[in-house]
Amino acid sequence: MKQKTLDFLNSHNIPYEITEHEAVYTMDDMERLGLYKLGTVCKNLFVRDQKGKKHFLVTVHNGTKIDLKLLGELLGAGKLSFASAERLQKYLGVEAGCVSPLGVINDEENKVTVVFEEKLSAESRLGVHPNCHSATLWLSYSHLAAAVKAAGNEIMTVKI
Repeated sequence: MKQKTLDFLNSHNIPYEITEHEAVYTMDDMERLGLYKLGTVCKNLFVRDQKGKKHFLVTVHNGTKIDLKLLGELLGAGKLSFASAERLQKYLGVEAGCVSPLGVINDEENKVTVVFEEKLSAESRLGVHPNCHSATLWLSYSHLAAAVKAAGNEIMTVKI
Protein backbone atom coordinates (compact mmCIF):
# COMPACT_ATOMS: atom_id res chain seq x y z
CA MET A 1 0.00 0.00 0.00
CA LYS A 2 2.72 2.47 0.93
CA GLN A 3 4.52 2.17 -2.39
CA LYS A 4 1.28 2.58 -4.34
CA THR A 5 0.60 5.77 -2.39
CA LEU A 6 4.10 7.14 -2.98
CA ASP A 7 3.87 6.27 -6.68
CA PHE A 8 0.52 8.10 -6.90
CA LEU A 9 1.93 11.23 -5.25
CA ASN A 10 5.04 11.15 -7.43
CA SER A 11 3.04 10.66 -10.62
CA HIS A 12 0.98 13.77 -9.76
CA ASN A 13 4.05 15.82 -8.76
CA ILE A 14 2.77 16.23 -5.20
CA PRO A 15 5.65 16.95 -2.82
CA TYR A 16 5.91 15.18 0.52
CA GLU A 17 8.37 14.06 3.15
CA ILE A 18 8.21 10.66 4.81
CA THR A 19 9.04 9.53 8.33
CA GLU A 20 9.41 5.76 8.76
CA HIS A 21 8.60 4.43 12.25
CA GLU A 22 7.30 1.42 14.13
CA ALA A 23 3.67 0.55 13.50
CA VAL A 24 1.27 2.87 15.33
CA TYR A 25 -2.36 2.15 16.06
CA THR A 26 -3.50 5.14 18.11
CA MET A 27 -2.95 8.87 18.39
CA ASP A 28 -1.17 8.16 21.70
CA ASP A 29 1.30 5.96 19.80
CA MET A 30 1.99 8.83 17.40
CA GLU A 31 2.58 11.21 20.30
CA ARG A 32 4.82 8.71 22.12
CA LEU A 33 7.06 8.49 19.06
CA GLY A 34 7.43 12.27 19.01
CA LEU A 35 5.61 12.72 15.70
CA TYR A 36 3.57 15.64 17.08
CA LYS A 37 6.82 17.64 17.19
CA LEU A 38 7.28 17.23 13.41
CA GLY A 39 4.00 18.80 12.31
CA THR A 40 0.24 18.64 12.74
CA VAL A 41 -0.66 14.98 12.96
CA CYS A 42 -4.16 14.30 11.61
CA LYS A 43 -6.82 12.10 13.11
CA ASN A 44 -8.88 10.21 10.53
CA LEU A 45 -12.29 8.54 10.84
CA PHE A 46 -14.20 6.52 8.27
CA VAL A 47 -17.93 6.88 8.81
CA ARG A 48 -21.16 6.17 6.97
CA ASP A 49 -24.72 7.39 7.03
CA GLN A 50 -27.47 5.33 8.63
CA LYS A 51 -28.48 3.67 5.35
CA GLY A 52 -24.88 2.86 4.43
CA LYS A 53 -25.19 4.72 1.12
CA LYS A 54 -22.85 7.64 1.86
CA HIS A 55 -19.31 7.24 3.17
CA PHE A 56 -17.08 9.96 4.57
CA LEU A 57 -13.41 9.99 5.40
CA VAL A 58 -13.09 12.70 8.04
CA THR A 59 -9.69 14.30 8.68
CA VAL A 60 -9.26 16.60 11.68
CA HIS A 61 -6.54 18.04 13.90
CA ASN A 62 -5.30 15.47 16.41
CA GLY A 63 -6.77 17.47 19.31
CA THR A 64 -10.27 17.83 17.86
CA LYS A 65 -13.07 15.99 19.64
CA ILE A 66 -15.67 14.70 17.20
CA ASP A 67 -19.37 14.58 17.95
CA LEU A 68 -20.84 12.23 15.32
CA LYS A 69 -24.33 13.68 15.74
CA LEU A 70 -23.10 17.23 15.07
CA LEU A 71 -20.88 16.05 12.23
CA GLY A 72 -23.82 14.28 10.59
CA GLU A 73 -25.79 17.54 10.75
CA LEU A 74 -22.89 19.55 9.32
CA LEU A 75 -22.60 17.11 6.42
CA GLY A 76 -26.34 16.93 5.83
CA ALA A 77 -26.08 13.17 6.24
CA GLY A 78 -28.19 12.56 9.33
CA LYS A 79 -27.05 9.95 11.80
CA LEU A 80 -23.47 8.74 11.28
CA SER A 81 -21.72 5.65 12.58
CA PHE A 82 -18.28 4.17 12.16
CA ALA A 83 -17.94 2.07 9.03
CA SER A 84 -17.07 -1.60 9.45
CA ALA A 85 -13.69 -3.14 8.72
CA GLU A 86 -15.29 -4.71 5.63
CA ARG A 87 -16.38 -1.30 4.31
CA LEU A 88 -12.96 0.13 5.09
CA GLN A 89 -11.37 -2.58 2.97
CA LYS A 90 -13.99 -2.32 0.20
CA TYR A 91 -13.84 1.47 -0.26
CA LEU A 92 -10.33 2.42 0.85
CA GLY A 93 -8.41 -0.83 0.57
CA VAL A 94 -6.92 -0.47 4.06
CA GLU A 95 -7.27 -1.98 7.50
CA ALA A 96 -8.08 -0.23 10.77
CA GLY A 97 -5.18 1.90 11.95
CA CYS A 98 -4.23 2.82 8.38
CA VAL A 99 -7.07 5.22 7.62
CA SER A 100 -5.84 8.23 5.68
CA PRO A 101 -7.33 10.73 3.26
CA LEU A 102 -4.92 9.18 0.77
CA GLY A 103 -6.96 5.97 0.99
CA VAL A 104 -9.16 7.45 -1.72
CA ILE A 105 -6.56 6.47 -4.30
CA ASN A 106 -8.07 2.99 -3.86
CA ASP A 107 -11.64 4.26 -4.24
CA GLU A 108 -11.95 3.59 -7.96
CA GLU A 109 -15.63 4.58 -8.10
CA ASN A 110 -15.09 7.76 -6.05
CA LYS A 111 -17.81 6.83 -3.57
CA VAL A 112 -16.09 8.38 -0.53
CA THR A 113 -16.32 12.07 0.29
CA VAL A 114 -13.26 13.44 2.08
CA VAL A 115 -14.10 15.89 4.84
CA PHE A 116 -11.41 18.23 6.16
CA GLU A 117 -11.70 20.23 9.34
CA GLU A 118 -11.56 23.88 8.26
CA LYS A 119 -8.64 24.82 10.50
CA LEU A 120 -6.37 22.32 8.70
CA SER A 121 -6.43 24.57 5.62
CA ALA A 122 -3.98 26.94 7.33
CA GLU A 123 -1.45 24.16 8.02
CA SER A 124 1.77 23.87 6.07
CA ARG A 125 2.79 20.47 7.45
CA LEU A 126 0.12 17.81 7.97
CA GLY A 127 0.97 14.24 8.95
CA VAL A 128 -1.08 11.40 7.45
CA HIS A 129 -0.44 7.71 6.89
CA PRO A 130 0.55 6.50 3.41
CA ASN A 131 -2.16 3.79 3.76
CA CYS A 132 -0.01 1.83 6.20
CA HIS A 133 0.70 2.47 9.86
CA SER A 134 4.49 2.24 9.81
CA ALA A 135 5.16 5.62 8.21
CA THR A 136 3.85 9.18 8.21
CA LEU A 137 3.76 11.47 5.20
CA TRP A 138 4.13 15.22 5.67
CA LEU A 139 2.32 17.46 3.18
CA SER A 140 0.86 20.93 3.15
CA TYR A 141 -2.92 21.14 3.25
CA SER A 142 -2.97 22.35 -0.36
CA HIS A 143 -0.92 19.38 -1.52
CA LEU A 144 -3.06 16.92 0.45
CA ALA A 145 -6.22 18.41 -1.06
CA ALA A 146 -4.60 18.25 -4.52
CA ALA A 147 -3.96 14.53 -4.01
CA VAL A 148 -7.60 13.90 -3.09
CA LYS A 149 -8.75 15.89 -6.12
CA ALA A 150 -6.33 13.98 -8.36
CA ALA A 151 -7.97 10.76 -7.14
CA GLY A 152 -11.32 12.21 -8.24
CA ASN A 153 -13.05 12.35 -4.86
CA GLU A 154 -15.26 15.12 -3.54
CA ILE A 155 -13.91 17.34 -0.76
CA MET A 156 -15.98 19.06 1.90
CA THR A 157 -14.69 21.41 4.57
CA VAL A 158 -16.43 21.79 7.92
CA LYS A 159 -15.92 23.94 10.98
CA ILE A 160 -16.02 21.63 13.99
